Parts: sequence; C-alpha cells; structure tokens
Amino acid sequence: MQTSRKKGNLIQNLIPPLSIAAGLVLWEILVHLSDYPAFILPAPSQILLRFFRSISDGVLLYHSLITFLEVLGGLFFGTSLALLTGYYLAHHPIAESVLFPYIVASQSIPMAAIAPLLTIWFGSGMMPKILICSLVVFFPIQINVIIGLREIPRNLLDLMHSMRADRLALLRYLEIPSALPVVFGGLRISATLSVIGAVVGELTGADAGLGYLINTARGQYDTAMVFVAVGMLMLIAISLYTGIVLLERRILRWQGTD
Repeated sequence: MQTSRKKGNLIQNLIPPLSIAAGLVLWEILVHLSDYPAFILPAPSQILLRFFRSISDGVLLYHSLITFLEVLGGLFFGTSLALLTGYYLAHHPIAESVLFPYIVASQSIPMAAIAPLLTIWFGSGMMPKILICSLVVFFPIQINVIIGLREIPRNLLDLMHSMRADRLALLRYLEIPSALPVVFGGLRISATLSVIGAVVGELTGADAGLGYLINTARGQYDTAMVFVAVGMLMLIAISLYTGIVLLERRILRWQGTD
C-alpha cells in the first residue's frame, strides 16, 4: 500500500517537468518545420544559446540584480505600510469608512498610467520602480491584515480582556498569531505582483533592469533575448513565492502546516 502510494506520488511529481519538456520539444519541431525567422519565433535551442551568451558577458545578471533589488525594496516598503495601516484600520472602523473608498479608487488606476508620472517626478532610477512595486503590494496585504484581525473569535478576545491583557500582550499572543496565516496569503500574491510592478516601471522609463533589457532587445529584434529576460522574471517571481512559502511553513510550524 505504502509502496504504491510512493510510486503514485513519484509519477505525479514527474508530470510537470515531463509536460514542460514535451512542450519545448514540440516548440523546437514547430520552428524547424515552419522555418520561422528567429526575430519572429526563436527555437528553444536559440534561446538557450542566447541565455548562456548573456550570462557570460554579465548583461543578464546585472539587469536581473537591478530588477530584484527594486522588487525587494517595493515588497519591504509596501508590506511595512500595509501592516501598519491595516492594523490601524482594523481597530478604527470610522477611519476605515472614510479612507477605504480612496484606497480602493487608487487600486483601480492602472499602474501603466501612474508609472510615467512617477518617472517624471523621480527620474529614471530605482525610486519610481520601488514606489510602483509598493503600490502593487500594498492593497492585498492591507486587506488580508484587516480580514485576519476582524476574524479573531470574539470569545478569545473576551478571554484576553478578562485576563487584563494590555494592547501589547493582545497583539503578541492573539492578534499576530491569528492574522499571520491570512497575511502570508497576501504576501504570496504580492510577491508575484511586485515583479509585474517593477517591469511596468522599467518599460515606461529606465536605464537598467529586465524591463529595460526587454525594451532594448525588442528594438533590436533580438526576440531570443526577450524570451531570456521574461524567463528571468518568471524565475524571480517563483523564487520569491517559494521563499515566502518556506518562511510561512517555518513560522507557522505550531499550526501543523505541512
């Protein structure tokens, strides 16, 4: 029974990489049979060669590092602000009623419309990209903080008050443990959205970063380099998501999280 279960898990784990490999093989065959020019649809082998060439000359690593730093900065500032404001609004319903329409309205504005303004105000450096990432990250985490705090069972709050717990004790022993699972859910979403925010800012105006690299490669009809840069963006997003999942498992071990 246990052996068959292990075999089933092994097969299930092999399905995703095998499907990706099959897709790449079909892609390679399609390009060769149709004889598409490389600037329209490069073959996976051409993209791989372009990847190694960009690694060897240091271009890909440099621009990837710039984008990664922008994403980390946006995650830090956006998460910090979301945690503070979410905690405040969760405890002040009147302030939430006053401010929430403005917060929701700000999220309805496309980042592509805000990015040019931030570039004009703050230049083409890292600051506008960090601000865009912060704006993208802010709302999902803030909403999850409010939901996590509002869903604390009333009987637990009454118990803490009956024990005369002060605000710090309430925060440490009840509010933070109760809200953390929901907050980590928001962080998972924000980790991937922050990469999109950084690229939107770089595509609008930048002198470095993977978005800048995509713009440059597109202008030179270097489609293989565009695919390489997009692949690096995916790798950054997956790495951040995986890192947050591992951090969540470590912090929430007391919940029995797998």
